[in-house]
Amino acid sequence: MADILEDKIKNYRTAPFDARFPNTNQTRNCFQNYLDFHRCSKALSAKGQETSPCDWYQRVYKSLCPISWVEKWDGQVQDGSFPGKI
Repeated sequence: MADILEDKIKNYRTAPFDARFPNTNQTRNCFQNYLDFHRCSKALSAKGQETSPCDWYQRVYKSLCPISWVEKWDGQVQDGSFPGKI
């Protein structure tokens, strides 16, 4: 039973309901998961640990966010002009 549940979570392709963002507009949810992914990756990389636990946030933001937003944000992160605090 646990294997079946674990397999379902691993293969889950869309973002689940998040009680922090109950409204239909998921813009904030998209942005928050993008930030959480980068914060998680940065924190675990600084400790020399595996960043695979951060993959959850990446899957969620990739399912919620338009590709053009992610590309723009990635460019801003590289340039150092991203408005969020990572």
